[in-house]
Amino acid sequence: MNTVEITSSTPTELPQATRRRINELFSREEIAQFTARSDWRGAWAVASTWLIIAASLFMLARWPNPLTFIAALVLIAGRQLALAILQHEAAHGTLFKTRWMNNFFGDWFCARPVWQHLQKYREHHFVHHTKTGTDADPDMSLHSGYPTTRSSMLRKTLRDVSGITGLKLMLGLVLMDAGLFKWTVSNHLEKLPQEGRRWWSYPLNFLRNASGMIITNAILFGVCAASGHAWLYGVWVLAYITPFPLFVRIRSLAEHGMLERVPDMFLNTRSTRAGWIARITVAPVNVNYHIEHHAMASVPFYRLPQMHRLLRERDAVPEAPGYLDVLRIASTPVVA
Repeated sequence: MNTVEITSSTPTELPQATRRRINELFSREEIAQFTARSDWRGAWAVASTWLIIAASLFMLARWPNPLTFIAALVLIAGRQLALAILQHEAAHGTLFKTRWMNNFFGDWFCARPVWQHLQKYREHHFVHHTKTGTDADPDMSLHSGYPTTRSSMLRKTLRDVSGITGLKLMLGLVLMDAGLFKWTVSNHLEKLPQEGRRWWSYPLNFLRNASGMIITNAILFGVCAASGHAWLYGVWVLAYITPFPLFVRIRSLAEHGMLERVPDMFLNTRSTRAGWIARITVAPVNVNYHIEHHAMASVPFYRLPQMHRLLRERDAVPEAPGYLDVLRIASTPVVA
């Protein structure tokens, strides 16, 4: 098989071990097919995510009861994670073929509504890709400390579903936007120097940095209010505070938790089998094909399943475990 130079959406090269395996596994033609991008598929991904959110809120407004409330909460939190994943695609330039569409729709229709910022995320995330499996990985805190005991996992889950984790997340976002801490999506906060700042610097910084979130969420509230059901916006917020942090935790564990601390993306990253429940909650937008994504970050999400099938046929990746398997590993501490 002919070797071919692999390009990535990140500004630096892949580890040599990963690059070599990709060159050995795929032809130039296969790589060209994998990395082809589409504006209409990106547009449908964004539009369909918002349609599911709208349908969930409509269902709850039309038939308000405990079952529809729980269903809406889960569906909306899953689509909030989908928006975060679509932002992730846009950060790599793979959501749309057209660059300005990646930047505009990825930021204003995906990132800002869930209190993210595309350019800040892109800078943070590229470091994650180049430092995966090392102590310099900025996302290490999302999956460090595992495996743990089942009681510890239960406590973490209870904190997530009770809203404690979500409220801490929102407090952290406020403090980052106010300029007290460096912006990050990890659990580790780095305090910024405060010399020369006045008390009014903090609210001004917050308004400047959080303006996109405030504008998009004001629009969401306005749409709910215009429909005669302003209270539905509270469901959007509650989904962000409760199921959403749990879904993020499970997703992070599945992607890199309990794996080798080596540079090779085939060893420090995991692909996970996802059924329909996982796709609704913790694994939207094919994010479960994570080895494939780290091996070639220039591949759009809708081509990752095809890439995974070829890797399996060529015995390049192991059979993917399910999310329950990952949680079982994460809650079974190693006995010395």
